[in-house]
Amino acid sequence: MKVALIGATGRVGSRLTTELVSRGHVVTGIVMHPPVNAPDTITIVQANAADANALAPLLVGHDAVISAARFVTSDADALIAAVTMAQVKRLLVVGGAGSLEVAPGTALLDSDGFPEAFRTEAQAGARFLQRLRSERDVDWTFLSPSAEFASGARTGHFRLGRNDLLIDANGKSHISMEDFAIAMVDELEKPSHSRQRFTVGY
Repeated sequence: MKVALIGATGRVGSRLTTELVSRGHVVTGIVMHPPVNAPDTITIVQANAADANALAPLLVGHDAVISAARFVTSDADALIAAVTMAQVKRLLVVGGAGSLEVAPGTALLDSDGFPEAFRTEAQAGARFLQRLRSERDVDWTFLSPSAEFASGARTGHFRLGRNDLLIDANGKSHISMEDFAIAMVDELEKPSHSRQRFTVGY
């Protein structure tokens, strides 16, 4: 497939780039600030993803858009408008864990002990998801990682869930960025969460 990846050179975006390219997909990386040492396996273009009119022409001709941008710098309305104008079939979003539930009706970001350093981003992610849930035209998917989300091993062994935070047998909620990328590209290739949020963890 031909995929437009917003935030392609970021921490999560770079893992998605690697996974996409390894599976033979053609990637256009859309970034705000092109890196000095950009990967030569993809095409890098510079654009403000919060500007729908600037972004839309860059998305034309792609089969899907994946957004790996931080929510505090994202604009859900602009992204949806750009995808719609470009007539791209699918939008996949790298979500956050903060909006996952730890008890019925209680999100992780509203639980005791949630780190203040992550609250603003988590709240922005929850608002982004809420906007997607009201969208009727774009075929979207929002993939939330587990609570601990960092670089690590690409194991290919993980569990999928829906709206509840996944916790392993040791009481830990975690997923590597590499395994997250597998789950995201699996969803791209074989859609099973149309207009839904789902999550991945060990």
